[in-house]
Amino acid sequence: MKQIVTGIVAHVDAGKTTLSEALLYQTGSLRQLGRVDDQNTFLDPEKLEKQRGITIFSHQARLLSNDLELTLLDTPGHVDFASQTEQVLSVLDYAVLVISASSGIQGYTLTLWHLLVRYHVPVFIFVNKMDATKKQQEQIIEQLQKELSAGCLDFTKAFAHKGESDQLNDEFCESVALCDAAVLDDYLENGELSAETIQQMIIQRQVFPCYFGSALKMTGTADLLLGMEYWTRQAPVVSQPFGAQVFKISHTKNDERLTWVRLTGGSLHPKEVLLEEQKVNQLRIYNGSKYEVVPEVTCGQVCAIPGLKKTYPGQGLGNQTDAAQPKLAPVLNYAVDKKGQDVQVCLRALRQLQDEDPQLHVTWSEELKEIQVQLMGEIQIEVLTNILMDRFGLDLGFDQGSILYKETIKSPVEGVGHFEPLRHYAEVHLRLEPSPAGSGLTFDSDCSLEVLASNWQHQVLSNLQAKQHLGALTGMPLTDMKITLISGKASNVHTVGGDFREATWRAVRQGLMELRQQGQCVLLEPWYQFNLQVGFEQVGRAMTDIERMSGQFKIPDNSDKNSGLVTLTGQAPVSEMQDYAAKVRAYTHGKGQLECVFAGYFPCHNMTEIVAQQDYDPVSDLDNTPGSVFCAHGAGYPVAWDKVPEMAHVEYSN
Repeated sequence: MKQIVTGIVAHVDAGKTTLSEALLYQTGSLRQLGRVDDQNTFLDPEKLEKQRGITIFSHQARLLSNDLELTLLDTPGHVDFASQTEQVLSVLDYAVLVISASSGIQGYTLTLWHLLVRYHVPVFIFVNKMDATKKQQEQIIEQLQKELSAGCLDFTKAFAHKGESDQLNDEFCESVALCDAAVLDDYLENGELSAETIQQMIIQRQVFPCYFGSALKMTGTADLLLGMEYWTRQAPVVSQPFGAQVFKISHTKNDERLTWVRLTGGSLHPKEVLLEEQKVNQLRIYNGSKYEVVPEVTCGQVCAIPGLKKTYPGQGLGNQTDAAQPKLAPVLNYAVDKKGQDVQVCLRALRQLQDEDPQLHVTWSEELKEIQVQLMGEIQIEVLTNILMDRFGLDLGFDQGSILYKETIKSPVEGVGHFEPLRHYAEVHLRLEPSPAGSGLTFDSDCSLEVLASNWQHQVLSNLQAKQHLGALTGMPLTDMKITLISGKASNVHTVGGDFREATWRAVRQGLMELRQQGQCVLLEPWYQFNLQVGFEQVGRAMTDIERMSGQFKIPDNSDKNSGLVTLTGQAPVSEMQDYAAKVRAYTHGKGQLECVFAGYFPCHNMTEIVAQQDYDPVSDLDNTPGSVFCAHGAGYPVAWDKVPEMAHVEYSN
């Protein structure tokens, strides 16, 4: 039997959970069809999900359809929980993207599409709520091809005879062949297109099968299921070596920690040692909130392992490497109002939630005596507040969010760090250079082993990854930089590992100070991609507001003249737009709508003002000092950052 892992993704209210329910009912996995409005759907078992009518946590279900065994991973649809959706994408064979026919492609739909591109996930599209629109399938396909990909094709017309899968429609074959030059040449020469070729084009994301219907009324869902049976292909089974990808951490009501994995190779059995001498106690395959304990899990399967420690979403186990760093990240920082409750109790609860969602970034500020968390938006705050009360009995509040700025650089520089108090010695030279937007921090070595032995080079690279590096403008985290070890020096007598930690971190800061002096440091701020829908008479007000917020916009050609609404799309700084939704509701008398999704980090629109507000002194930041320590006459002494290059023991190349 063919085994496929698929995830259902969608913009909130597109009908994702309803589609999951329909597929489960249709295949006999459910005896009774649940409804979101009735708070009894199979894949929204949590109390909070039932109350709010939205999916907050990813859940697993299993269904059998003829020769297909489908592991279904339902995902959150609200942008505030996008990081949980992104975690799931790394383990999918295929995704089903649900689009509402009445609402069309929205801002978060495009965000999901870009994530599916990033993780190379083949996609089936189900256009839901066809009963609630006057649009024809042809019109919708045109929109999908224009806004998503030319490879979005109507697969309900694939076969010459409806319900039969033996003969492909000639017109359909031609439209598929047009998606690839080599396939087209072969089709024109032979006049045939095999199902295997189309399956491969789907896997390569050249073609995206589209289906239409109403999940609530159970129309079109059978076509989607048959399409997935016919057009999917099981990934090759890797018998050895063992590999697995962690995509979720959760805790049961009994406070049992579960690590959710998909095996990418080999097999796994109870009592095997998996991680840091931790044994696998049990293997569970979940179906909704219930599970089956199994004696073995093999390549391609999804399971939950209770009791493991120090695992995290995105982690690779065995021969599997870690997944890419998440693209979606919080852009707002909040201080926690403890309301008189014990700080350690609050921290323990929040860190358990951070264990499940690392993007919370829970920290304790000793200087401010406060707990800080990073969040995506208002809905996440409401949900987090409820979870803290329901699971931990904690009534916590959150202050007004502050913007999470970042820093980068505009030009390369060599940074030098020297650490030589008495009986210690290390010198490190690093090249700092800008890298593409969104690439984060990367580390490398371009240093000869004759200059610095491999064990010391390993120390440098490990220490570069061991902390969050801060910029020299405002003390905000660094990003979009490559840091390369280019030279260094150790002592056969006095050097110990900690010496290279000190020298490495000082080298980073020394290079940043050089760039700060040259005006080559850049402050970055988060920007939103927005869709703003207003009435025709309010367009002028909206345009003026966006320009005032330093944003950019365009008016698409497909504004809905029948409804009297215009949709502006564009980008604007989060700092300017974070409170704009309430204003839109006010001046449109509740008819307008603003949808914002994180677009990325771009140069700060008011950098001079923010740098002045922060009033950050990098030299006084003793935890991130740019100065070095040299030794003379048997004693160590401090040297200011700007004097370090001329005193370096290894030649400085700048």
